[in-house]
Amino acid sequence: QAALLEAMQERRVSTGGETIPLEPPFFVLATQNPVDQEGTYPLPEAQLDRFLYKINVDYPSKAEEMRIVQQVASGGGDQPMMVLTREDVMAAQEAVRRIVVPDTVVNYATDLVRATRIRSPEAPAVAKELLAWGAGPRASISLVVAAKVRAAINGRYHVSVEDIKTIARPILRHRVIPNFTAQAKGLSADDVINRIMDVTPVAGSGSGS
Repeated sequence: QAALLEAMQERRVSTGGETIPLEPPFFVLATQNPVDQEGTYPLPEAQLDRFLYKINVDYPSKAEEMRIVQQVASGGGDQPMMVLTREDVMAAQEAVRRIVVPDTVVNYATDLVRATRIRSPEAPAVAKELLAWGAGPRASISLVVAAKVRAAINGRYHVSVEDIKTIARPILRHRVIPNFTAQAKGLSADDVINRIMDVTPVAGSGSGS
């Protein structure tokens, strides 16, 4: 876990007394087994917070599963091909930084994150009822950065509130902790996030987008 934190935060790894820098565009992907944790350990919230997204991957469709079985059983399958160079990825990252984010969008993103903090006077009743812990400032940053990426992918040069709403669940689901009340009601982190979004207004916009 210490090595993971060093790699993600410092962008370097240390081994045998030697420190090795990790060149951009270095990033970390991690998988979580939903059934068994033998041989692995749950990450502390402080480390989870450094992951931009938490993406839930369900079972494949029947057609996808049949293709997987056929490819593995036959020993064939598609071979990976390079579609972007290192320079292409870094150029795309630089282009995303130039996407415009209106103050209204930044305001909504920060309001949404602050609404998850149950000890804050800004937290709505639903957050205080259903959360044990809320998200920190890194969540606000991640919301805006991810929204900029979504806008770029959709060919836009500015971010909308709808971008924030669309990516809120994968950005926040590993940063908020549902409490016993939520668990007893069968509510997931996504369910609680949806309820908080329902009661978080968009300041200065009657349309909410």
